[in-house]
Amino acid sequence: MPKTTYASLTPDAEGRYPYTAEDDAVWGELYTRQMDFLPGKVAPEYLSGVAQLGLAADKAPQVAEIDAKLHALTGAGAHGVAAIIPPSQFYDLLSQRKFPVATFLRRREHMDYIEEPDLFHEVFGHCPMLTNHAYADFIEGFGKAAKRLGKGYSWHMFRLFWFTVEFGMIRTPDGLRAYGAGIVSSPAEAAHATSGDALMQDFDLPTILRTPYRIDIVQPTYFVIDSFEQLASTLTADFKALIDDAKAKGDLPALFEAKEAS
Repeated sequence: MPKTTYASLTPDAEGRYPYTAEDDAVWGELYTRQMDFLPGKVAPEYLSGVAQLGLAADKAPQVAEIDAKLHALTGAGAHGVAAIIPPSQFYDLLSQRKFPVATFLRRREHMDYIEEPDLFHEVFGHCPMLTNHAYADFIEGFGKAAKRLGKGYSWHMFRLFWFTVEFGMIRTPDGLRAYGAGIVSSPAEAAHATSGDALMQDFDLPTILRTPYRIDIVQPTYFVIDSFEQLASTLTADFKALIDDAKAKGDLPALFEAKEAS
């Protein structure tokens, strides 16, 4: 399990986390920078979600408030967790239509990149899309499928999560747009994904399940859906058979260099 220098926060009796003035300032700078950069690069459903959740630059949001708004909008929710949780807990929360949210905020030395998820990545990156019903259906169904399949299929299932929820792209009448949280919450990733230089592939489950990735680089390839309804419709797939086939065939050649041992 990756090491972290960040500590999980403890909520008070009302479920509110003790964010400092510095936390509010960091949130505000990250929020303003991304909201200035993202128009024309992200799915309109994402920007609509930001507005519906009432996200703003003035203060770090409280998970309980985001949870209540999501529940009212789509029956989804947000649940505060430690930064790194076991896959079983992760999938269990998703299966309940709840997104796990790490509650600490990054420090200034990590403004541009932080390997572990923080409040900005979780709330700004993930939660706006949960205001879309079809997307929330996908999150819930994905969690249920991953729980049902169990540990032996967890790694390949997470590849589907990685290339959609974290780094997904969508076709719109105005061109390709990002919806994945790893893109919308990262200046470098958003610039790369919308530069026209990255490899874009049509969404295809068998290919995704055989595609390796690295977490510490901008992604060399992205998979593109036509609609969030298309994404939700993948839940009817026989994931066990698809993953068994992916295992038998092996991974496709990596589109990146292997990470050097530390």
